[in-house]
Amino acid sequence: MSPSSSAGWRTLVALAALAVCGCTPTATVSAPVLDGTKCRKDQLDTLYPGILTFGADQPVYPPWYIGDDPSNGEGFEAALAYAVAAELSYAADDVRWVRVPFNAALAPGPKIFDANLSQFSITEQRRAAVDFSTPYFDVTQAVVTVRTSPAAAARTLDDLRRLRLGAQVGSTSHRAAAALDAQIPVEVYNTNVDAKMALVDGRIDAMVADLPTAVAVANELNGGVMIGQLPDDGGPDQSGVGQFGIVLDHGSSLTRCVSWAVDSMRDDGTLSRLQQRWLADAGRAPVLS
Repeated sequence: MSPSSSAGWRTLVALAALAVCGCTPTATVSAPVLDGTKCRKDQLDTLYPGILTFGADQPVYPPWYIGDDPSNGEGFEAALAYAVAAELSYAADDVRWVRVPFNAALAPGPKIFDANLSQFSITEQRRAAVDFSTPYFDVTQAVVTVRTSPAAAARTLDDLRRLRLGAQVGSTSHRAAAALDAQIPVEVYNTNVDAKMALVDGRIDAMVADLPTAVAVANELNGGVMIGQLPDDGGPDQSGVGQFGIVLDHGSSLTRCVSWAVDSMRDDGTLSRLQQRWLADAGRAPVLS
């Protein structure tokens, strides 16, 4: 059940389990907000007065969301959305959710959400169409397969280049897979769930996804196997590493306040506690070379 008040939600956050994740994001430069006095519900120009509308992909996937229901506050990004809302003085009942396909959320033009959390990697190319908050998670890309696939024996990047790889269209995972310059073109799918089903059906040998998603897929599938992480070769546009940010409309008046909320939660330890609660297993995979 969603928390009934912002204070109640922050209490739940503070009680999160203290497993070690080691993936607290570093901030990037954004327009400064001197304090939070102008980042309160009655001063924010949201789509609907007094309501903060979050967007999420459909379907959404653990560990980011649990049960394909963002409104339950379960999962890292669902919990983060309610924590951001609390920072901005919105109660849980003031939060509204809409479902928006991944690519549509990044397309130029007006949005049907105030902010969107769907594992969007921050890139300069995307900044031309949308705004990003300061980053809330540092993430690498990883490769997952099943025991019956020829990919289960892969141990190096050269091994991957001989395989049929698949990833979500328009994602950093797709770019990271394409950057491997494999012998076979990377297959693209509308969602990670579609890519997972292609893996199960044997239409691809392995799936590329952000590390927490790849870990979740390996745990869910019968005979799921984590092959490993892709290396960091120089930045989120060219490599297997990046930072996730909250997406807002291009030039949104909310961007500075959402960034202030994320920065505040980084400073007071909330981001770390949420990662420890929901992403404790993200990092248990070797880096491929």
